[in-house]
Amino acid sequence: KCPPRSKREVRGRKKGLIEGTTIGSCSVLSAAVTVVCCVAFCWTTYLTLTMASLRLISQRIAPRILAVASQQTRGMATEKQIFNQIVSTKNIRKITASMKMVSAAKLKGDENRFKAAKAFNAWTGALCTEPIVIGDDGPNFDDLPQRTLIVPFTSDRGLCGGINTFITRTVRVAVKSIHAQGKECDIIVIGDKGRSQMKRSVGDLITRSATDIVSPGTFNLACGLATEVLEAGGKDYDAILIVYNSFVNAAVYKQAYKVITPLKAETIEGDDVLGNYEFEPDDKAEGLEDLYEYLLASQLYHSFMDGACSEQSSRMTAMENASKNAGEMIDALTLKYNRARQSRITTELIEIISGASAIDKKK
Repeated sequence: KCPPRSKREVRGRKKGLIEGTTIGSCSVLSAAVTVVCCVAFCWTTYLTLTMASLRLISQRIAPRILAVASQQTRGMATEKQIFNQIVSTKNIRKITASMKMVSAAKLKGDENRFKAAKAFNAWTGALCTEPIVIGDDGPNFDDLPQRTLIVPFTSDRGLCGGINTFITRTVRVAVKSIHAQGKECDIIVIGDKGRSQMKRSVGDLITRSATDIVSPGTFNLACGLATEVLEAGGKDYDAILIVYNSFVNAAVYKQAYKVITPLKAETIEGDDVLGNYEFEPDDKAEGLEDLYEYLLASQLYHSFMDGACSEQSSRMTAMENASKNAGEMIDALTLKYNRARQSRITTELIEIISGASAIDKKK
């Protein structure tokens, strides 16, 4: 039987047991923390290496995948591209519709000015021939004199149909006919579009050109043009040939030309020009020269107003056709977009159903 222990000894033993237990618990906790840190480090290293490998693989494989996809979808427009085309075409249709309305408003004013110019130019019929409208058989320039100055009226702006092309074609025919007869001709172009077109075919015959003409035209503008024509040697030519578009109605215009010959005191046949009139002062030649300049200005004014009406009517028709074509294109693109969208939805449904059926088979 063990001898009884004192209170101090019992108290010491209890203290030792408590300290031993505390030390053992701390060592177990530190070991656990160490293990957790090691596991976390290893997992982080594994994830880092895995992500680096995936990034390297994606960098190497992605270009090949994109190349294969581009080869498969070459020439096939995506839904986004088709949608952008539809939006841009709708914007173009809005612009063309607005231009049509603007041309219709301008045409009304040009018609009023053309009516006034037509009445103002009525007196010239007694001194020169009437305008000759070009028919289906084409123009006939066999009666032109030895030296002719051609003055074609074209526009400074485009988007107006074929009015400039028709004038250029008529000028080319006139030049070919004049040269075939052994005669001479020069050209003074009015309008930027006509100048750029004629420069390619008859550019060596163009002596002057007038561009950026103020619209709407006035008689003062016509007088300025007549002065430019005469300063370019218009008095030295046997005739001036004015080629322009003649307005018929809002949907029809035709090409026409005028032949203006200088006014002389006596003609080649010996006839007295304006013999029934008296001139003051007595210098009839000077009076006829001034009258010829005024006659040319009046004819240019009439041709300019007639061509302006034809330009606005042609632009109105062209913008109407452009709006109609844009509407047809929008319908075609919308149908194409709906088909592409339906095809995509069908493909997604097939993939979902195929995946669901594969899962059912595994079960």
